[in-house]
Amino acid sequence: MPNGSHKLSLKEKIGYSTGDAASNIFFQTFVLFSTIFYTDVFGLPAASVGAMFLITKIWDAVNDPIMGMIADRTETRWGKFRPYLIWFALPFGLFGVLMFTTPDLSVTGKLIYAYITYTLALMTYTVINVPYSALMGVITPNSHERTILSSFRFMGAFAAQLLIQFSVLKLVDVFGKDDRAAGWQMAMIILSLLAVILLFVAFSTTKERVHPPKGQKTSFGRDLIDLFGNAPWLLVGGATIFQLIWYAMRNGAVIYYFTYFVKDQDVSLFGKGYACTYQGMVSAFLMAGTVATIIGVVLTSRISRIFGKGATYAGALGIIGVSTGMFFVLKPENVVTMFVLQIVISFAVGPMSVLQWAIYTDTADYSEWKRGRRATALVMSASLFALKLGIAVGASAMAWILGAYGYRPNQEQSEAGLLGIRMVMSVYPAIFALIGAAIMIWYPLGKPMMQRIETELIARRQA
Repeated sequence: MPNGSHKLSLKEKIGYSTGDAASNIFFQTFVLFSTIFYTDVFGLPAASVGAMFLITKIWDAVNDPIMGMIADRTETRWGKFRPYLIWFALPFGLFGVLMFTTPDLSVTGKLIYAYITYTLALMTYTVINVPYSALMGVITPNSHERTILSSFRFMGAFAAQLLIQFSVLKLVDVFGKDDRAAGWQMAMIILSLLAVILLFVAFSTTKERVHPPKGQKTSFGRDLIDLFGNAPWLLVGGATIFQLIWYAMRNGAVIYYFTYFVKDQDVSLFGKGYACTYQGMVSAFLMAGTVATIIGVVLTSRISRIFGKGATYAGALGIIGVSTGMFFVLKPENVVTMFVLQIVISFAVGPMSVLQWAIYTDTADYSEWKRGRRATALVMSASLFALKLGIAVGASAMAWILGAYGYRPNQEQSEAGLLGIRMVMSVYPAIFALIGAAIMIWYPLGKPMMQRIETELIARRQA
């Protein structure tokens, strides 16, 4: 690249976004429905599910830095990162289907099957998503263009989220009828085919333009020293862990919250009553949030230009924490207030999600500027490690908390069970969101600093 002013075409921005759409077809299904699938359809105890999530996801998170170092050392005529999008697209789709397939086995057999298929699904997600995330750091050297690209990326991600929220339960009902297990399998076959197609689109429409300094020599140990000496990355990585604990716990709790706490009821809106099922409210609740998030994504560039990336990220996470905590005081009939809070939370998720990954690419630039070496995939994969660690802790903690409060699948809940559901929907995730916001207050890479880094890196590359 001759300079940092390269403008990406609309085709490439949209093409890149299809990769995150493909990933989120599975990611959102895992986050929103895997717990209730394993407890209420697959037939595993909640405590066993919690243990499985923690063990498999920590193992999966450990794979991320390894995959990052492998990707950084990959050399093909298509680049370092793009080839993985087509090499592993089909395994990605296959293991997603197998994960949501219910075999006719004993509880022990099912648990073993769940461990194997869930682990394989997460590992193929890693093999695709680590190079895909790193790709954003090498499409252009321009920090502002990467922020715009991140906005497109999350437009794709949240479009997929909207699709999952709208379609999954409907597909399960249509294809499963009285056999929910068959419905889940067929729903995932359809969604997996779509994900595979989108990955091929992402590969064919993007290009790698930023390369490591010529003659760069490094080792796994040197890469890790550089990573843990990268103070801005440590800060955003720490915030990511707490953010994703919030995300996994709170979003995983939504279906429990409406199923057992809100339930079917008549909802009053503008003076009229509407008979609403809990399934319909779950879909509407999630979709309303996703629409609000997409609006937040669209406005991210304007907001971050005013307040800066780090401050906007911290402020958004703070708003999320406070608004999430407010769910604790709501009663089942306060459905309208639930939706209002959901819209506020989800709007803030937009800038937070976009800027999180734009900030990570900035920390990769910072590392090259500071150390004279670039390891884009390691930086991004270690960021995915933080993300998956947060999800592992959040999802496992939610399952364990529900078990500790006496949750019973497919039954009326005791008073303690309902309290547990309300707590994992409100107070517990709110605490983690607020901790993440506090960490990001110390993030040092503001706009003036990034302009200096970008200018000096361009000069070095030209030299």
